[in-house]
Amino acid sequence: MSDTTPTDQHHIADLMNDAKVAMLTTMTSDGKHVSRPMALQEAEFDGDLWFFAYDDSAKAEQIGVHPEVNVSFSDTKGHSWTSLAGRASVVHDRQKAEELWVKPLQAWFPDGLDTAGLALIKVEADSAEYWEGPSSTVAYIAKTARAAVTRNPDKDPIENGTVEL
Repeated sequence: MSDTTPTDQHHIADLMNDAKVAMLTTMTSDGKHVSRPMALQEAEFDGDLWFFAYDDSAKAEQIGVHPEVNVSFSDTKGHSWTSLAGRASVVHDRQKAEELWVKPLQAWFPDGLDTAGLALIKVEADSAEYWEGPSSTVAYIAKTARAAVTRNPDKDPIENGTVEL
């Protein structure tokens, strides 16, 4: 049983939304990790993440063999980093694709929702870990310097937490 609250889940959603772009990490059939940037589709975060892809892409093929994935987000401007672990699947759901579709995706899928081989990648997250510092760069630098000068890691301004989803 998880102690996760709706507030915890909302906090993870905020951190991901601030970062905008994700790095999706899959595993090749010979056990090598591969990461690539992906545009996270805007949807209310309920523990699932959605991405558009081609169903014959390397990432879709890798997910078919090893569904365990990691999705990471970095918001260096806001001094936060988030990492989600979960299972991915390739989904062919026209209704969900219509719900998630935004015009800029046409750069990668020129025929829009009618693009041959269009698929969704659904990631069902099990857990999320985050590191978050002060949003002010001045405060971040000052607190980091204080931790270094005092040699006291307890003064590190980065807060770390784990949320079971």
